[in-house]
Amino acid sequence: MKPLDPLTLERVARLIVDIDGPFERRGYQLTQLLQRAGWPQPAEYDGSPRIPWLSDILTSTDDVAAVSRLLCRICDPLEYDDGLASADLVRQTLNTHLAAEQLTVTYVSGRPVLGQPGTDGHTTVFTAPDDLEARIRPLVSSEAFLQQLMERVTETQICEQHGAYGLTLIGIGSFAEALLLDVLTHRDPTLLQGFPMPNGKLVPPERTSFSLLLDTARSRGWIQMDAHDFMKIVRDYRNFVHLRQQQERGVTPDRDTVGMCWGPVLAVLNDLETSR
Repeated sequence: MKPLDPLTLERVARLIVDIDGPFERRGYQLTQLLQRAGWPQPAEYDGSPRIPWLSDILTSTDDVAAVSRLLCRICDPLEYDDGLASADLVRQTLNTHLAAEQLTVTYVSGRPVLGQPGTDGHTTVFTAPDDLEARIRPLVSSEAFLQQLMERVTETQICEQHGAYGLTLIGIGSFAEALLLDVLTHRDPTLLQGFPMPNGKLVPPERTSFSLLLDTARSRGWIQMDAHDFMKIVRDYRNFVHLRQQQERGVTPDRDTVGMCWGPVLAVLNDLETSR
């Protein structure tokens, strides 16, 4: 995502504060929202008018990843007592503000994900975001590993640009699996001794399955259940490295299939960022 226009950010601030509206947030609630969205060093509310205070915060940062997380967070069903009913109303209004920026928030298995409107005006296109490297950097164990991850992303993009969609799916799955393994062992170094199975046995990191990585992230509260469940398609399509698996599924990958995989990966990334 590129930096948003200051007027767009001001409209977002008005939506978030929602003075006299059904979703109005008091000053302390704004600070809490920023914290839940993983905003870096969120300021304590100082008692000044809320909309200008929040607008100043949004326009003074060059951290587009933080802005992206906040946009998704205000559309998150977890933010509202009645869940999706209110969250979707906020999402619809937010998308009217984001339309001029060629951005839209869509639910991927119940998790809000930022994407771009499709050419038909109804679908959403998910791709590797422009700020992916900046978003991953605080999550991973080293700069060297970050560069390896980004090389894999570049390879998947090259495959997609040349119509090699099957290899693109394999690359997306490989990227997601490697990211999860590094983030989990970085957050909890005891996992380097092994990932616990339901039966209590430990699986060495180098032999840990994609499924177990997701289960571990979910059990630690680092990703939400919806994001966990929808990653199944990424796991399944990553296995197209074995042509027999693709034949059995009867799938002919195309650009839409690629978007279907980036969506849940971005949902997981959002959760990993906000659970830091």
